[in-house]
Amino acid sequence: MEKITGFVDHIIFRNVENGYTVMALLCGEEEVTCVGSFSAVSEGENIEASGEYITHPTYGKQFQASSFTVKEPTDELSIERYLGSGAVRGIGAALAARIVRRFGADTFRIIEEEPERLAEVKGISERLAREIADQVTEKKELRQAVIFLQQYGISLTLAVKIYRQYGREVYGIIRENPYRLADDIDGVGFKIADEIASRIGIRTDSDFRIRSGIVYELMQAAGEGHTYLPEEELTRRTSELLGVEQEYISKHYMDLAIERKLAIKETGGETAVYAAAFYFMEVSVASMLLRLNVRYDIPDAEVEQRIHKIGKQTGMELDEKQLDAVKEAVRSGLLVITGGPGTGKTTTINTIIRYFEMEGLDIFLAAPTGRAAKRMSEMTGYEARTIHRMLELGGGANGKEGFERNETNPLETDVVIVDEMSMVDISLMNSLLNAVAQGTRLILVGDVNQLPSVGAGSVLKDIIDSEAFHVVKLTKIFRQASQSDIIVNAHKINRGEAVALDNKSMDFFFLKRYDADVIINVVLQLVKQKLPKFVDAAPYDIQVLTPMKKGNLGVERLNTILQRYLNPPSKEKKEREYGDKVFREGDKVMQTKNNYQLEWEIRSRYGFAVEKGMGVFNGDMGIVKEINEYAETMTVEYDDEKVVEYPFKLLEELEHAYAITIHKSQGSEYPAAVIPLLNGPRMLMNRNLLYTAVTRARKCVTLVGNDACFADMINNMSEQKRYSGLKERIREQSETRDEM
Repeated sequence: MEKITGFVDHIIFRNVENGYTVMALLCGEEEVTCVGSFSAVSEGENIEASGEYITHPTYGKQFQASSFTVKEPTDELSIERYLGSGAVRGIGAALAARIVRRFGADTFRIIEEEPERLAEVKGISERLAREIADQVTEKKELRQAVIFLQQYGISLTLAVKIYRQYGREVYGIIRENPYRLADDIDGVGFKIADEIASRIGIRTDSDFRIRSGIVYELMQAAGEGHTYLPEEELTRRTSELLGVEQEYISKHYMDLAIERKLAIKETGGETAVYAAAFYFMEVSVASMLLRLNVRYDIPDAEVEQRIHKIGKQTGMELDEKQLDAVKEAVRSGLLVITGGPGTGKTTTINTIIRYFEMEGLDIFLAAPTGRAAKRMSEMTGYEARTIHRMLELGGGANGKEGFERNETNPLETDVVIVDEMSMVDISLMNSLLNAVAQGTRLILVGDVNQLPSVGAGSVLKDIIDSEAFHVVKLTKIFRQASQSDIIVNAHKINRGEAVALDNKSMDFFFLKRYDADVIINVVLQLVKQKLPKFVDAAPYDIQVLTPMKKGNLGVERLNTILQRYLNPPSKEKKEREYGDKVFREGDKVMQTKNNYQLEWEIRSRYGFAVEKGMGVFNGDMGIVKEINEYAETMTVEYDDEKVVEYPFKLLEELEHAYAITIHKSQGSEYPAAVIPLLNGPRMLMNRNLLYTAVTRARKCVTLVGNDACFADMINNMSEQKRYSGLKERIREQSETRDEM
């Protein structure tokens, strides 16, 4: 390791997300380009950096710093240079020279101890003197806080964020209750706070630790899809997490409820413990659904006459259930339409749209994902947007609350139709309903037999099971759809019937293989060679769907192998290693969490931005277009043409998507799907999962693996239990309204 000392003349580049900085460092007469993480360093400061010289392929010789310390200026020249560098707002080079001429080497002591004396210098008022002193003090305190926090294993970037949040209070908070960080600071979870606490020596049965552990477990449960946990299960989970006896845990529930961090509710004969936000979302969603659930008194003859007119114009014929759905849409403020593939949901929606158009009503169409919205547009011929874009996500500082459309600024339309409702979680439903004004018709369309949303809640199922709203279930498979074995077999799977695996079909195939490596080899041949010609699509469009993340046929192993063969290393393709993954230009990738702060733009063919917005969401898929080592960014172009530049720090939010889990495929449709099946946990390998996987394919589905596993999944109706109380909240409020 080498050490260099110098003056920060100017900053060439800084990534504000991760602190990565390229700066010009004056070391005597020589100017050195210094690179590294320097969040807390400003122009004009003196630093001592440890590291090594490297040669960048484009930018030449650089000093790559692994650590640094800031040195206080001591001689008059370095003090003047620091003050005049722009590091302190309000002081330029001329004023800096006058200050140092007046106070000499004693300048910093004067600023810190007798700041009012700065007003002795011509051009400095008493107000400016105080501002200068405050800035110099804050920079010194920031450096001291960073040094203090780094001794507890906190990174430089996170240390700066913590100091910005707490200021001088940081020392007391870290020593007394570091678990506050998990509540107050984005990017700090319970695990990081717990590590800090253990270094400080906070007891394992500390009240702060137990309370933070309870809230953490509820947040983890939300990640599994639960809006609450039964008290006994929450106590058991928290006990295992913290390594403390269960009796120390349950006594904290009431205190946390009083602090409005938890909500405790008797549900179905058990005590349900909610993170307060999810309970109030359920209450709010129930209330708003019931508010929209009004009836319009329109004569039957009038409705039927208009439907008949639409049928003559379009050639669309409706069966009895579809006719019911259109009539209910006209008469109901809130309607749910559910049905499997091929049951005429599209024809029904198109008739409803045309009916309301004849009435002169404005209609908005939406779906949870970009792919689902694009498909809805293709099916209807009308513009459909993602729910997030319809609600005009503004990327406010508070993330999820950044929707421009809400209760004070509702959607300006008469009808809202939302497709793929099985994907909508309780949080997004709450935001949607907040933006739907009373008197607006809301039509929810989805397949209740699909897997539930990735996010918390079981919204569509709970709304239907509450029996409080008009629901039309489409069951008839239409003649054209009945010619597709994908659709016929999907319905057989859903009914628990055996499926013929004789490969006499034109769109449904099962290749029996019983060894994981052999299965992978077959999958590769299908994706790379056979299926692209068969379905007239690129290998990129053919999706491998697997039940699990781990294991011989899990997402992680499959992606490593598929990347090697579908997008091999090349001198023409830049790469970036992140953790155990290597991202390469041309890779197929997926966003793995909702990020409401990420900016995107849609570009013209000349590269100019024609539209900009905020937010990239769990399940969005795209291709890596460019890796820029100098700017430390990776550019991804998504399927809905959004282009996003990711700072390298955010690559943790991306994973390869040559293979994805069946859960992550919800709402998407692919020309062809390849599904490897061998074995897996019984709770996961069920009918619900298999049905969802098969219905993702439009032209061809090919299963590769063990036919006994396939049969077991059809017979296995056990689904993973999802704790959700929306049905109860709807029934409670419905009964209350009936009594009024």
